[in-house]
Amino acid sequence: MNSLVRRTKQLSLWRTYCVKYSAPEASSPSRNAGRSNYEEFIGHHQRQARRSIVVQVSSEKSYAELYNYCSRFGSILAAHHYCVRQDEALHYVLLEYAAPDEAAAAIDAGVSNGELAGVPVRSPFLWFRAAAAGGRRGPKLAPNLQLTPPNLLSLDGTRQMEQAHLLAIMRSAPGIEEQVQLLHEHTRLNELGIRMRFLAALQVQLAIAGMFPAAQAQPFGSSVNGFGRMGCDLDLILRFDNDMGARSPLEASAEPSRLVYHTKENLSNGRSQTQRHMECFGDMLHLFLPGVCHVRRILQARVPIIKYRHEHLDLEVDLSMSNLTGFYMSELLYMFGEMDPRVRPLTFSIRRWAQTSGLTNPSPGRWISNFSLTCLVMFFLQQLRHPILPTIGALAKAAEPGDSRVTEDGISCTFARDMERVGFKSRNQSSLSDLLLQFFEFYSQFDFHNRAISLNEGRGLSKPDHSAMYIVNPLEQQLNVSKNVSLEECERLRIEVRNAAWVLESEVESASLPEGEGERQELSWGLLNLFKHPEKAVIRPNMFFKPRMVEVSDLFEEKEAAGPMSTSAITYKNGSVRQQVQSIKAATRSELKQLRGSASSASTNSPKNRRSSR
Repeated sequence: MNSLVRRTKQLSLWRTYCVKYSAPEASSPSRNAGRSNYEEFIGHHQRQARRSIVVQVSSEKSYAELYNYCSRFGSILAAHHYCVRQDEALHYVLLEYAAPDEAAAAIDAGVSNGELAGVPVRSPFLWFRAAAAGGRRGPKLAPNLQLTPPNLLSLDGTRQMEQAHLLAIMRSAPGIEEQVQLLHEHTRLNELGIRMRFLAALQVQLAIAGMFPAAQAQPFGSSVNGFGRMGCDLDLILRFDNDMGARSPLEASAEPSRLVYHTKENLSNGRSQTQRHMECFGDMLHLFLPGVCHVRRILQARVPIIKYRHEHLDLEVDLSMSNLTGFYMSELLYMFGEMDPRVRPLTFSIRRWAQTSGLTNPSPGRWISNFSLTCLVMFFLQQLRHPILPTIGALAKAAEPGDSRVTEDGISCTFARDMERVGFKSRNQSSLSDLLLQFFEFYSQFDFHNRAISLNEGRGLSKPDHSAMYIVNPLEQQLNVSKNVSLEECERLRIEVRNAAWVLESEVESASLPEGEGERQELSWGLLNLFKHPEKAVIRPNMFFKPRMVEVSDLFEEKEAAGPMSTSAITYKNGSVRQQVQSIKAATRSELKQLRGSASSASTNSPKNRRSSR
């Protein structure tokens, strides 16, 4: 009877879930209405993670058996399948229960693996082993009362679309506007990817919950700000208390408790103590947490981090303990993305263009980063004649006491969180293709040499130092986001945006021709011509590398088949260059003869030679 009641309740919950969550992006065209704010988005996915477990199975065909087994612990609302491809494909199923205690019951029912000499750890990452021969399989319902498991909401849900398939989809689009939308739709981080990242955060949080019950592991960066693509890294900030720089009105008005925890005093400075904490925590990650491998501690950086790989999620993770400004910068970008439905697709297209042009690189270096590039997009949208985004200064002015956020370093991250209260309404009706062209035209003419970019004021400022590119950090305004960018890379950006403007302008003009006049004969058109990989290596700006008439090494290289004075092996660009080189050689030979003659006469007339002749 209890099983029957549970199954009936489960069916009702499943129907409710399908209505609420089966198509979370269906309302994307009107993103301003009815969308959750950043804190609601984070809270929703944290609660979702506490109701979820990840189980490794032999294949997706094991789902029905897994569903029937795990249903004994509670009502399963959703199930997603994904693969991690190593030497062979490893299969996993993410199950979401109706309540956190049901997921906890499934975790508590787990047992340690006696075949491995390791320390058993309670974790939401489990393994579904085959049933023992003749083993107990649990109670069964009568055949007429058994329910068929709901379909998997995703199958191989984290697999990125093949490049050829993506290009084929974009090629079949009716226009550039649709190409931009399709690129965003098929490359952005999907719902399963977000769920997996919050589960990785929950695992870290649960690992230290015994000693630090108020600890929080908060995802930030591209995983949660809406600008993440499939396969992006996860940024985590770990706090041993629940202080994220904000105090609710209830906490501010509550009477402080007279009972205070004894605390072990730290005599070293804050940075040194953070480094020691992270070193100890890195050891714990390396030794105990299931799925965590390749732990690297980078503790001397401006923001010390621990990098590791999660092999059950196929995920690279960067964990820090002192990067609250990064957390609130993610909130700011999330708000910008929610204010207008054109912001994220436009940013995705520009990032893709920068990647194929060789302007960005996954490894840190002297080139522009994706974050700096995103700041360039936001600034462009602020300074339009009819702005699409407000300035950060306007958001700060609209802030209320409940919006106050101050980090432990005293950095103010205060700005209005309620997008309706900000009252900003854009009158800009430009299409995505027009905005993309305007972006390239704007930065092809921008004076990077003398002007700095400020998202706080939405206008160019006088550059405070001699950095090649200066983007004011929106929250730490004394810092330059793009300080790493070299002069050469800044010049390359200017050249590439100019070239992109030429290409896109011709594509827009051909697309606007009457039908029959602008037929596309080639396979690539629109954004595809913008995303072409260059056939040659990176084109260097002429201001740094001036072309030579002929290679100097060729002038002095002895060829086996020719004598030292032969020029038959040298290739000249044209006849004029050949004549110039020959005249230079003749003049040089004449000067050498004169030098030798004067040297020999000087030697003959020297006093020493006159004495010897006597």
